Amino acid sequence: MAAQNKDQLIDITQKEFAKLSQLLDRVDGEQALVKGDEDTSIKDIAGHRAHWIDLFLGWYADGLAGRPVYFPAKGYKWNDLKRYNAELRAAQAGLGWSDAHAMLEANHRKLLSFMEEKSDGDLYGGPMKGANNNWTPGRWAEAAGPSHYRSAAKYIRARLRAYLA
Repeated sequence: MAAQNKDQLIDITQKEFAKLSQLLDRVDGEQALVKGDEDTSIKDIAGHRAHWIDLFLGWYADGLAGRPVYFPAKGYKWNDLKRYNAELRAAQAGLGWSDAHAMLEANHRKLLSFMEEKSDGDLYGGPMKGANNNWTPGRWAEAAGPSHYRSAAKYIRARLRAYLA
């Protein structure tokens, strides 16, 4: 069930990131770089999740400023996600495991700061400006943070099992 207020959002974000962090701490540099399905590695997943936090924060800022909000990014539609993510992996190809891990941790802290700075009304008082749907900023933040953390943890658990098999 989705968070309904700021305290729930912060709580679920911290809990899901703690679970993900425990998994990430078990990954060594070699495991992090092994490619699996869709030419994706654990390092790629960490970089992807960090990037999407930045995307969300950019969407929010653009909407507040009255600028156009491009979902998921300028020149892409939601049905272009496979291409977008493949291009993101290519753009992050030179990113090492420790840098990807650090970037995810830093962006998690930025996301938590965003949540802590906002009121319940800011997060859940109405649709996010520029989003062109009914999702609140809190719901978008949950999608960029804890929901993404859960899917990343699921992927990493499966990859670690496969690596150890």
